[in-house]
Amino acid sequence: MDKRRRQIIEGNEISEIWQVTLGGYQQKVMIDGRYRNNPIVICLHGGPGTPIPFNVGSRGLFPEVTEQLTLVCWDQLGSGANDHVIDDNFHIDDFVSMTVELVAIIRDRFPDHRIFLFAMSWGSILAAKALSRIGDRIQGVITYGQVLHHMVFNEEVFLALEKSAMPEKKKELLNNIKTEQTMDNASRIMAWLRKYTNAYNGNSAQKTPVWEMLKGYLTSPDYRLRDCKAIVLNGYKNNKTLMQELLTVDVREHLLATGVPYVIIQGSLDLVTSTGYIKEFLSGCKNRNIRLVVVEEEGHMPNQKGMDAILEEIVKISHG
Repeated sequence: MDKRRRQIIEGNEISEIWQVTLGGYQQKVMIDGRYRNNPIVICLHGGPGTPIPFNVGSRGLFPEVTEQLTLVCWDQLGSGANDHVIDDNFHIDDFVSMTVELVAIIRDRFPDHRIFLFAMSWGSILAAKALSRIGDRIQGVITYGQVLHHMVFNEEVFLALEKSAMPEKKKELLNNIKTEQTMDNASRIMAWLRKYTNAYNGNSAQKTPVWEMLKGYLTSPDYRLRDCKAIVLNGYKNNKTLMQELLTVDVREHLLATGVPYVIIQGSLDLVTSTGYIKEFLSGCKNRNIRLVVVEEEGHMPNQKGMDAILEEIVKISHG
């Protein structure tokens, strides 16, 4: 850990690793903030099982965020500092329940604070579903890459791949598997989206400094090498239930019922969690709590413009 990061951590009024019990499992949670009275943002990462950019190993790594907010980072069970085998007995609702338990713990320890959820991709499912259970305990939600419905197997994805430079043999295979909504076919289509379109990484010139973040995780006072490895190679590797449920999940009713501000940030090129589907949904949505922010030339994974928009919207909603 470098000198500047050590100074940031030492200068923060709250910077700790907690051991908490969620879903019956003891897990690590990081809390980090310059000022103890700042609003609290609980981060729900994507994946399932991909704790980036905000994780237990990121203490002192994002002072531009923790100067204005107190970050609570939870490596969801099965990943990062909380690596654990996620077998097929685990379901989406298990992680929703753990999210609800985490919010309750934070609310009990900080009864007078404003508390928000920030969720990315898979995490947006947990946020939307948890909100229907604990809407009175949080003051708002911000998501990037909101999962809505009909992921992967939809006409927008098929059309983009058919228009891409993907080899004709793969296009023929795509045509044959359109109606076979299996996990293996979904993985194949997502790999094609990543390789042959801008749906994942966008077309922005300013890329996220991934290597700088990885270096930060590797030099974290709270991460071991095996925790860093478990960001990508972890307990989810043999799980099938979560991905299968992900393909059929539909959170529209949860969003329609939200009673707190809910900001959806989307990359304009995102087909993974379709920005087009989000726009279509909101065009007929009468819930004024929901607001859409579209970041041009960004995809499903935020580059620098996406990260800037995330910080801007988190600060705006939490200090509003």
